[in-house]
Amino acid sequence: MTATSFNPSPRKPDLRLPAGACDSHFHVFGPQALFPFAADRSYTPASDAPKETLFALHRHLGIERGVVVQSAAHGFDNSAAADLIAAKPGAYRGIALVRVDATTDELRRLGRQGFVGARFQFMKHLASGPGIEDIMSFASRLAEVGWHLQVHMERELIATMAPALLRSPVPVVIDHMGRVDASQGTGQEPFRALLRLLEDPKVWVKVSGSERISRAGSPWPDAVPFARRLVEGGGDRVVWGTDWPHPNLEEVPDDGVLVDLLAQIAPTDAARRAVLVDNPRRLYGFA
Repeated sequence: MTATSFNPSPRKPDLRLPAGACDSHFHVFGPQALFPFAADRSYTPASDAPKETLFALHRHLGIERGVVVQSAAHGFDNSAAADLIAAKPGAYRGIALVRVDATTDELRRLGRQGFVGARFQFMKHLASGPGIEDIMSFASRLAEVGWHLQVHMERELIATMAPALLRSPVPVVIDHMGRVDASQGTGQEPFRALLRLLEDPKVWVKVSGSERISRAGSPWPDAVPFARRLVEGGGDRVVWGTDWPHPNLEEVPDDGVLVDLLAQIAPTDAARRAVLVDNPRRLYGFA
């Protein structure tokens, strides 16, 4: 494979990140020779994106901790993510993809490998999964093992899914700023629904995916007001991630530019420390 879904030479960020900075959302693909993609996958990555490449990127960006999110390309086989965590167990955690009939013992096994949460998708471009009520029933098992629930959903679903999510017995993390459309402005109903959801102390949000919600292109200035509003409104329950290696995007972002965007998203040292260090420590259980 020659094409990649990631920028192979991101620039060095101008922004210096605080000690212990965490990338709370990225994926790992393969290498396929060791970790094949799932036969029923909903997409095929443009290339392998192994842990060694990810670790080198984090060193380049000044990131010391990370949370690998199991990719739909690998399906329910969390082996590639577990392999990454095992390479640096004190510095990395994982979010698994699991079926709603997964047993408590299975979750505990994954927990011993460094996984701390389960992700469910409600995106049209990804394979359909269980309904929200089935996930809420399953969440009782997440509570037994001390995990949280991570949800990736279309912006139109935020308001309709909110009542169920507010019944969750575990913390709920919303991916990529709810996948709002930045061209519609911060007054749009999906974003208002996200802000209302964030009023509940169990709800967290990731100010990742600026390149996904933007309609303006790099450096994605139209995404900044959304991320900054979320940091201001839920500062102790907001985390950030690169979303490396950026699957399913036409324009491959520069991760150095994404890091520098933090100067506008969280414009003070205190805000950046909260989003990058203190909040991830609490949510993911870093020492």
